[in-house]
Parts: sequence; C-alpha cells; structure tokens
Amino acid sequence: MPNAHNRRLLRLTGADASDFLQGLITNDIRKIDHGLVYAAILSPQGKYLADFFVSKEGNALILDTDDAQTDMLAKRLTMYKLRADVTIETDPRAVSRGLGDPPNGAFTDPRNKALGWRAYDGQAGDADVDWLALNVEYAVPSAGIELTPDSYILEMGLERLNGVDFKKGCYVGQEVTARMKHKTKLKKGLAQVEITGSAPIGTDITTEDGKPAGTLFSQTPTHALAYLRFDRATGPLNAKDAQITYAP
Repeated sequence: MPNAHNRRLLRLTGADASDFLQGLITNDIRKIDHGLVYAAILSPQGKYLADFFVSKEGNALILDTDDAQTDMLAKRLTMYKLRADVTIETDPRAVSRGLGDPPNGAFTDPRNKALGWRAYDGQAGDADVDWLALNVEYAVPSAGIELTPDSYILEMGLERLNGVDFKKGCYVGQEVTARMKHKTKLKKGLAQVEITGSAPIGTDITTEDGKPAGTLFSQTPTHALAYLRFDRATGPLNAKDAQITYAP
C-alpha cells in the first residue's frame, strides 16, 4: 500500500546540481521556488524509470523517492553525472504525509491538493489515511504497480498530475514524450473503473467476447485503476471473476 514508510530521500549538492537535474527530468526544476516539483526520469526510448518529488533545502535538492527505486535512481544519476559538480547522497530523514492544509515546513502535493502534504522535517503525519483509496479516487499511479519500465508517462496520467513540462526544453526521453503529446491521440491509458468483485493486480481485462482490453491494478471494494485499450472498453469487461465498467 502506498504510504510515507516506503519512501527514501536522496540529496543532491554542488554547483551544477540544478542544471544537471534539469537536463534529465520531465518537469522544470525552476518551479522549485514555488513549491514541491513532481517529475519522472525516463529511458532514452521515452519509457518510465522512476518518479519522485523534488524540493529545495538551502543549496541542496532533496528527492523524495520510492524505496524500491532509490538505489537504482542514485546509480542512474551517477551514470549521467560525468564531470558535473554534483554530489549524490542518501538522506536518512523520514517522509511524513498528511491531509488538509500543510503545516509549517511541509509542501502541498503538486499532483493534486486532495492528496495532502509531504514533509521531511520529522513532524508527525496522519497515520490513519487510506492512501490507496485516494490514489484510486484520483487516478494516481504508483511505482512498481501501475508504473513499470513498460509505461509511457502520458498514458499513465503524469501530465494531468503536473509531472511534465512541455516548454522546459530537452531531457532524456523528451522527443518520444513530445511526439505522443502533439502527434498522436492516446489509444491506451490509465483510468478509474468501477469493479464488482476482485482480482489480483496484473490480471488481464477482456471484453465479453474475450478480446484483450487492458490490465487491472490497484483496487478498492468499488473502484480500481486499470490500463485500458479505450476502443475496447466501451462495454462490459471482465478480469477473471471481477466485472469491470469504464465510464469516461
């Protein structure tokens, strides 16, 4: 279940840290002066590698990352570092999250205000929030579940979640992302669906006549996130014993 306990922090310092990160991530690092920045790093083929939040703390940039991706991300950043004046270190502090107005020192979640706030200064978060239910309600994909190395970020909703800037200039994977934005209509993508019953994450979704229509992911008792072929999601759908309905 997505929460603040499966997060780790990376700290980037050095004279080139901002320019270095600007050339790699999908969002504009200059927005950091106005709050938390949500972004991803992509492969040269434009596919998802990791997503994270970036904040500024003095002369340091703090990356709030999924625990399962932290080491990989640090290695990837180090690979690109070359001679840049950048130091990449882990930061032992914990991530806290909560709902409502952000307390002093906390940041509003840039993906959607309904997702509350994030903080890195040791203050207590809200322990009883069902973050999974919020992710399903607002169609927010999670690393390692909906977001995988086969994902394209526009199909997974990162533009809607303020994770992409199309005016910032070049970054790794930018050409593929821009082409998907300006030259094609998305035929597949992440969507919230109604669900009756349940099925394991990763279950194939099929039409009534058995044609592949997508994949089922995070679920609550009544709704779920699914990666759909929109042209085949116009009628009743099935995911093993679960019944799926998509209403755009």
